[in-house]
Amino acid sequence: MRNKWLAAPYVVWMAIFVVAPLVLVVVFAFTGQDGSLTLNNFSNMGTYVPAFRNSFVLAFVATAICILIGYPLAYFLSRESLMVRKVAMMLIMLPMWMNFLLRTYAWMTILDDNGLINQFLSAIGFIDLWNAIFGTDLKFFHMINTQGAIVLGMVYNFLPFMVLPIFSVIDKIDPKVIEAAQDLGANSSMVFRKVIFPLSLPGVLSGVTMVFIPSVSTFALSRLLGGAKTLLLGDLIEMQFLGNAYNPHLGSAIALVMMVIVLVLMALMNRFGEGEEGVAVL
Repeated sequence: MRNKWLAAPYVVWMAIFVVAPLVLVVVFAFTGQDGSLTLNNFSNMGTYVPAFRNSFVLAFVATAICILIGYPLAYFLSRESLMVRKVAMMLIMLPMWMNFLLRTYAWMTILDDNGLINQFLSAIGFIDLWNAIFGTDLKFFHMINTQGAIVLGMVYNFLPFMVLPIFSVIDKIDPKVIEAAQDLGANSSMVFRKVIFPLSLPGVLSGVTMVFIPSVSTFALSRLLGGAKTLLLGDLIEMQFLGNAYNPHLGSAIALVMMVIVLVLMALMNRFGEGEEGVAVL
């Protein structure tokens, strides 16, 4: 009984800052301006399909890139010495010590038409070489205010959330399991495909969740790196709560639909991961 009382502050915190806001979102989503029950908030969302498409497509692309970069990085780090791991983890986490907006503003400076990348490419003559080969008349490569810049911002900011859980799972794989597979005649490729990768899927799924959810709901990245040219769900929801088109009921409905879609996708991935893990064990 005494231990249960120790959890009381946590329960109160969750009730006030997690459960209560979710309840308010549901209430606002199913009510109108006059407080009456209605489904108009959902029926009027058809005009915002492009925002849903943009958010999920860019989030999927960013998550896929994070997997392609993060998994090999986590795998090779798990095979390095303790000192190399410590240095690598510090370098991976170092940008996270800075404010999210500061990191984004830094990328704006780097990707700008007169930014560091274009200045470097111009200084080494790459832009002139490009113009000579393709017959163009470029003075710079336009990278800022594009969807590619948004994806780059997502990958840069959320990549550590992919690397860390995968590294943690791979690092905890019992070496005896790998040795047993090698004793049974499995080469390095087979050990990775049949043992390491299936056993690391829980870390991959955790990383996908930790990258995909903030990517699909982001709004600062699309505004700063995308120049507000690509409307994402985060931007749309913010507009309904803070913009001139103030409509918290519609904003709550959009947020609720987004949460349901994300939860369904996460449930499907977890089911897939459980199946793969069962195959690995068998």
